[in-house]
Amino acid sequence: EQMKDLVVYYRTSDAGYPKDKPSYVNNFSCLYNFLKEFPFKSVNIIVMADNVSDETKEKLEKESSGLDIHYTSIGSSAGSFRNVFMDSLNLDDNTIVYFLENDYIHAPNSMNALFDGFDIGAHYVTLYDHPDKYISSYDYGEPTRVMKGNVCHWKMTISTTMTFAAKVSTLIEDKEIWLMNTMDSYPTDHQAFTQLREKGRTLVSPIPGYSTHGETAWLSPFRNWEMII
Repeated sequence: EQMKDLVVYYRTSDAGYPKDKPSYVNNFSCLYNFLKEFPFKSVNIIVMADNVSDETKEKLEKESSGLDIHYTSIGSSAGSFRNVFMDSLNLDDNTIVYFLENDYIHAPNSMNALFDGFDIGAHYVTLYDHPDKYISSYDYGEPTRVMKGNVCHWKMTISTTMTFAAKVSTLIEDKEIWLMNTMDSYPTDHQAFTQLREKGRTLVSPIPGYSTHGETAWLSPFRNWEMII
């Protein structure tokens, strides 16, 4: 099968609020892992580096030769998302856009899994099986439908983080919801996805996940992420 049109906006920054992360998670370990799973020869990768130090800039350019790197000084995660979101609307309608933050780990075959989510007809795809969906606030599980793709099983989920993929045509139609939920410093992602669901949009995540947020308390279950990275 030919490579589908995929553009990844990889957002990185030296700022951000401190999170408890495993020792193997840092900006560059996550970047190397991502480039292994999404080789830039077959994917258009745009790195958006917001408020990065000279040291990070130097390392980015040395380690990521061949990537398209843009430097900004927006200073808020909502602002930097809005920046790449607006940029993505100029792409071809059928292009799949993957908005990715800099602290995610991807398992082998992630790229095929991402396409699989669109092949089963979802509007939005995340590769992260977010553990918060299995805690008491969700009554230890969420009402869902489970579908079988060609790569894995998928479940419909209510929300995810600001790392997700969608086709440009969908993003154009949902522009107001995304702009409305990125007006402050931090995006209101749960609210955005709730509003999208009310509009009839579907968001799916694989079970088990093909990626994880690199936060100790919220690692995607049933994979040894330390071995993967």
